[in-house]
Amino acid sequence: MTIIGYIIVGCIVGPLARLLVPGEDPMPWWATILLGAAGAFLGGFLTELLPGDNSGVPWIASVIGAILLVVAVRFFRGRRAT
Repeated sequence: MTIIGYIIVGCIVGPLARLLVPGEDPMPWWATILLGAAGAFLGGFLTELLPGDNSGVPWIASVIGAILLVVAVRFFRGRRAT
């Protein structure tokens, strides 16, 4: 995928990941898109490592990657506040 592809996927995956992780998250919309793009990149990279036909798997992996990033951001942001 290209950079523009990751950004487009990030526009979908970032908000979806934030909806799937419960709790309040005061993150601006542009950070959500960047987080989704990073999750799409992470998911795309990990699916390239899998053998065989991976059609449809990058979307699932992108959502999982973005969810992991949302959880990581909340964890580190919470630790910094205390």
